[in-house]
Amino acid sequence: MHRKTITHAMTRRTLLQTSAAAGVAAAGGLLAAPAIAQARSLKVGAYGGYFENSFKEHVYPEFTKATGIEVESVTQSDSTGWMLTMQQAKAAGIVPADVSLFTPFSLIKGSRIGDLYAPFDPERIPNLSNLDEKFLHRDEAGLTGVAAMSFFYSMVINTDEVERPESWAEFWDTGRFEASLGLPKGYNWFFLDIIAATFFDGAASFETREGIEALIAKAAEIRPNVGLWYGSESQMEQALKNYDVVAGEYFHDVTGLMAADGHPVASIFPKEGNPISHNSWTLSPLSEKSDEAHEFVNFSCDPATQAIMSRKIGTAPVVDPSLTDLSQEELDAVSGTPTITPAYEAYIDNESFIQEAWNKMVAGA
Repeated sequence: MHRKTITHAMTRRTLLQTSAAAGVAAAGGLLAAPAIAQARSLKVGAYGGYFENSFKEHVYPEFTKATGIEVESVTQSDSTGWMLTMQQAKAAGIVPADVSLFTPFSLIKGSRIGDLYAPFDPERIPNLSNLDEKFLHRDEAGLTGVAAMSFFYSMVINTDEVERPESWAEFWDTGRFEASLGLPKGYNWFFLDIIAATFFDGAASFETREGIEALIAKAAEIRPNVGLWYGSESQMEQALKNYDVVAGEYFHDVTGLMAADGHPVASIFPKEGNPISHNSWTLSPLSEKSDEAHEFVNFSCDPATQAIMSRKIGTAPVVDPSLTDLSQEELDAVSGTPTITPAYEAYIDNESFIQEAWNKMVAGA
């Protein structure tokens, strides 16, 4: 995820351990202290800020209520940085988090590195049947990633300034959008996938260097209409609020929050669709909490949990929405159709080439 320091708080488990130790010391060794059952716990990584706080407030307590397993929340960095952290931790024999979140990019890269993720046992996750196969990551080790939530990179417009487009192709119309679009500066925000779905053969366009070059060339044609190549979410948010741009590519859920705050913006699902991405739970190969981790992932795959995430965190469900009790209005706030699935493998196989070509295009070189 392109969104989101580790803080240490005294958890209930730590408090129980500390209290037990104090009790033994007070006894002065005269009597053997009765055995105290070890509280079950799990360290779960999540991107920081509002995202992690929402999990701590709305998701983890429900999991503990259902299973008795306490969750120690671990603030993790962006997916790429956290993969490096986990790689270094594994080499040092440390487990920063038993369960962590990773994007498809990091899942694929981690699988290629090898031994970075322990496989889940599908038989121990009965709710796995609620997920489509596209939300499950499998490699030589087995099932190493189970989607936690999804989100959309969406077409957004200022409703005061722009009539609803029916296609992404309309963004190339200089008569309507000259110097008024906001597009991501990064190559891996899936604008190339939008171009592939709109003007070419979808994911097949990424299969050759020539195909990728054609996508970049089409992207170059939109440059006169771009008023902002943004490097952070906050840049685009402010540009929309200030009317510096009137349309572009942005997050569906954040746009919905802006609209709820009274800003004249809307997220549109044009006929080609919007790119969908997701974050997946992974298990550290050094974790001694496999049982708890499987219970947690199974809880996450429960439609009721997915509904909580949609309502409280603003993410889209990775289960069939009909299995949840989300109203159509609630579902529309976090999701939509049709969808575009990014060509993840192609981005990784051609990472340097795509990044260099994209950056040259953005710079006008």
